[in-house]
Amino acid sequence: MNTWRNASLAVTAAALLTLTTACGQDQGTASPNGQAVGNAAPAQQPAESGYGSAGGGYGSGADKEAAEPKAAGQLAVQDSKKLGKVLTDSEGFTLYRFDKDTANPPKSACEGECATTWPVVAAGNATAAAGTDADLLGEVGRADGTSQLTVDGWPMYRYAKDTAPGQVNGQGIGGTWFAAAPDGKKAAKNADSEGVTEPADPAGLSVRKDPELGDIVVDGRGMTVYRFTKDSAWPMKTACTGDCLKKWPVVAPLAKNAVDGVTTKGFVTFDRPDGVKQQTIDCWPIYTFAGDAKPGDTNGQGVGGTWYAVSPDSELVGASK
Repeated sequence: MNTWRNASLAVTAAALLTLTTACGQDQGTASPNGQAVGNAAPAQQPAESGYGSAGGGYGSGADKEAAEPKAAGQLAVQDSKKLGKVLTDSEGFTLYRFDKDTANPPKSACEGECATTWPVVAAGNATAAAGTDADLLGEVGRADGTSQLTVDGWPMYRYAKDTAPGQVNGQGIGGTWFAAAPDGKKAAKNADSEGVTEPADPAGLSVRKDPELGDIVVDGRGMTVYRFTKDSAWPMKTACTGDCLKKWPVVAPLAKNAVDGVTTKGFVTFDRPDGVKQQTIDCWPIYTFAGDAKPGDTNGQGVGGTWYAVSPDSELVGASK
């Protein structure tokens, strides 16, 4: 009996060891957002929704259906230190717009689980904020028969993880969600004086279709993301150190809900030996290239026969098998 019990315990211990070494690491700790960090194996996460969330619907427990749309009431304009003028509802909660929607004609691409994470703003009794153009307010019918508020044609949403007035936790999620300015454009610091309509410091990973490489991963600025064939995922190691990092800056750690269309398998933070913290996909460290001057550049592709763009499922793009 004791022999059987000892064997059972040994099997259980072996299974636990396997779970804690999924990225070839020995041990680690969990960060507050549930990601494994340092030398830890990735925590199990819900399936991706494809809309900048990790699934499930934040702030809604296990609910699968979006809540009944809540009207905005008297809109207001709030001054954000980071984003400038931001449009809010009557309770001071930030309103957002989604890049996958269209304004002309108005149409929402956020349905089902997406609308749980990004609650729809009902058209209802919305009133223009003081000093703004009331003619910009409109509405668009949704598939479920409800009417959604639009500003200059863009459907409006709240973010379920904004739990207090004035928060902008949804800014830049997945590279597709942005706080709305009073005119329906993306909120941006000094947008009125400089004509800037893009958000400040968007964070996240998303997918861009390159005419030559196909679907590749880009960061929140639209810069191409790369992997280095001399690195290792199992065990997790880096061969790019010192001067190499000047040419190939690491992608800093990200939250899983800042990812849109990219696998979150092995999505952990790598505590490098040099003290730098780096994001990984499928346990592979990822980088950008200093030689890429603007979004859309892929100048790092194939450099030295060791650097390659990354596909949404973390494969090397264009590398010989």
